[in-house]
Amino acid sequence: MGAGVQSSTLLALSANGVLPKVDYAIFADTGWEPKAVYAHLDRLEREIAKPAGIPVLRVSTGNIRKDALDPDHRFASMPLYILNKDGKPGMTRRQCTGEYKIKPIKKKARELLGYPYPTRVPRGVFIEQWVGISTDEFHRAKDADVKYMRNRHPLIDMDWSRSDCVRYLTSLGLADTPKSSCLGCPFHGNAQWRHIRDTSPDEWRDVVAFDDAIRKGNARANASGSTFLGEAYLHRSRVPLDHAPIDHVTAAEWAARQDELTGADEVELGVVDGCSPWACRGEVQAQQDDFGLTA
Repeated sequence: MGAGVQSSTLLALSANGVLPKVDYAIFADTGWEPKAVYAHLDRLEREIAKPAGIPVLRVSTGNIRKDALDPDHRFASMPLYILNKDGKPGMTRRQCTGEYKIKPIKKKARELLGYPYPTRVPRGVFIEQWVGISTDEFHRAKDADVKYMRNRHPLIDMDWSRSDCVRYLTSLGLADTPKSSCLGCPFHGNAQWRHIRDTSPDEWRDVVAFDDAIRKGNARANASGSTFLGEAYLHRSRVPLDHAPIDHVTAAEWAARQDELTGADEVELGVVDGCSPWACRGEVQAQQDDFGLTA
């Protein structure tokens, strides 16, 4: 459970008896979620999960922001935008989802089965894991890569889009469900950066400071002598975040606005940025905008 729209919907559907009752909801905490996400998670636990008897388990492998700036800590790289010495653009590999989301969830899954690592999980023993992917993101629905986890996608089975999820959450008084992603995720679209800047000055100062601090890459690599030759940025324009053109409306944002005006039921692929352990939504949009699909 990332505590975004789709996973919040799954929890509520289960708690309200529309879907079977789940045994647990697992939130992988990167340590750097927006305050709104933590507040929403607390509310979900208090008002939805606890009354239904569903334990919310919070797991973590560390604080992604702190780890990136700690020269003594191995860091799983974020997908930073790179400007090389020759002026050519690039990106670092995305390892953060695997390290800070998938890894702690798998560890907890094995513990719940009674076979913590490195104990071998016997053949035929598995958990059924519900993943919050809706019909507009069906192409991201995948099987688990380990035999002790079997993925199901109830929203797709119900033929629910993200818009259906939003309507359902609104009926429960949860219309303000935020997007779940790290505060300084490079896959944020301009709308998300603007939202942080315009609604949370403290968090905006935090991400601007982080953007400045990672200009030469992660601290561990620099400390070990692997000096970064280019420059790293959080925004795809590859300029400092506080000078980035975040007030520019991209083609995807424009399409989303038109959908809202016309009442379209589906969301354009890649418009909804955010981070799910099994479906990082922002990656598609980052690639589109990086190739100049703007308006």
